Amino acid sequence: MARGVEWNFDPSLDRITALLELLGDPQKAYPVVHIAGTNGKTSTARMTEALLRERNLRVGRYTSPHLVSMRERISLDGEPLSEDRFTEVYQDIEPYLEMIDGKIGRLSFFEVLTAMAYAAFADAPVDVAVIETGMGGTWDATNVADGTVAVITPISLDHTDYLGPDVATIAGEKAGIIKPGATAVLAQQPLPAAEVLMRRAAETGAVVAREGLEFGVLHRELAMGGQVLQLRGLKGVYEDVFLPLYGAHQASNAAAALAAVETMTAGEDPLGDEVVRQAFGQVASPGRLEVVRRGPTVVLDAAHNPGGMEATVDAISEAFGFTRLVGVVAAMADKDVDAILELLEPVVEELIVTRNSSPRSMSPEELAARAEGIFGQERVHPTERLDDAIDMAIGLADQGDEFGSGVLITGSVVTVGDARILLKGER
Repeated sequence: MARGVEWNFDPSLDRITALLELLGDPQKAYPVVHIAGTNGKTSTARMTEALLRERNLRVGRYTSPHLVSMRERISLDGEPLSEDRFTEVYQDIEPYLEMIDGKIGRLSFFEVLTAMAYAAFADAPVDVAVIETGMGGTWDATNVADGTVAVITPISLDHTDYLGPDVATIAGEKAGIIKPGATAVLAQQPLPAAEVLMRRAAETGAVVAREGLEFGVLHRELAMGGQVLQLRGLKGVYEDVFLPLYGAHQASNAAAALAAVETMTAGEDPLGDEVVRQAFGQVASPGRLEVVRRGPTVVLDAAHNPGGMEATVDAISEAFGFTRLVGVVAAMADKDVDAILELLEPVVEELIVTRNSSPRSMSPEELAARAEGIFGQERVHPTERLDDAIDMAIGLADQGDEFGSGVLITGSVVTVGDARILLKGER
């Protein structure tokens, strides 16, 4: 699919709208839960999907980016499309692509994938589609669908070249998924973002559900392999819910997913404790504080902006209690690398900087220069290859307490995907 690079951003819905019209507007064939925000979108999408499937609904899930295989982005019944089906869906829409390319303009990589997802879900057919925006909201290719529910996860600074220089401007772009008559489920937000989102909700007549007011996390405590939650939804309180994910941010994502699904159910009755427990008890969010090895413990986390890294550092400090933590970081050159490193410095004893498989990856030399200004030269080890970096990190962690030492591999979704292949052999 030679469609250029994914991170090229052209703010127009003309091409994707025209393509989907040719395909019969498949995005209108089912209700949509639309998810935007800076961090937590994929985890929230997976939790929303789990709750809907536990209610015996057929669910399509579209998320991005992928960790290992592009097929992960389009899931049906909780599983990525098979290679054969993925190819078949592309071949089904391929004749229409050149028509749009010639008449309106060349469709992007992300636009083609989005059309494939909407078409695959209509063909299945699904009862509900859970759709994560790629970047932003108003001009995101996914926004050709009108979500019955619009979920906005926490907004912070990221993609500022495309979305704007401050949180309020970014919130304005993401608020574009809130449509007339929808329900807007809003995670806790910085005040400038909250004001923008509430203004959009008022303009569209959307019903608003806000974390901390209409729904939220009443209580949480650490448990083996995750946490136990008491959640207040829009229709009831759910007790003793085990979530096999770490961190306050994942508890908040669970609360948002719960509120989103409650808004889609008729009547006033809660979902039922057992439905919520069963759904959340089996949720996985690969690459999000994911433990892939013990002795020393190796944790993968896809945090790639300051908001995400702040949540990661809080969670790893709370849930793991490492006496010695070695960091491995490979990050994209267009990210706020200094802020990410500053957040890591208090919890990471030694840092190995490297590159990932993306052409956008910052060079180990530049990353090391940035890191040395924050960590000091003696704590920073530049390494050209990720596999060597992981080996070095495990070796350094092994020098500490066998049960209290850990390795955190982070900085980018691509870094985590590469590390997953190296450590788990997944392709």
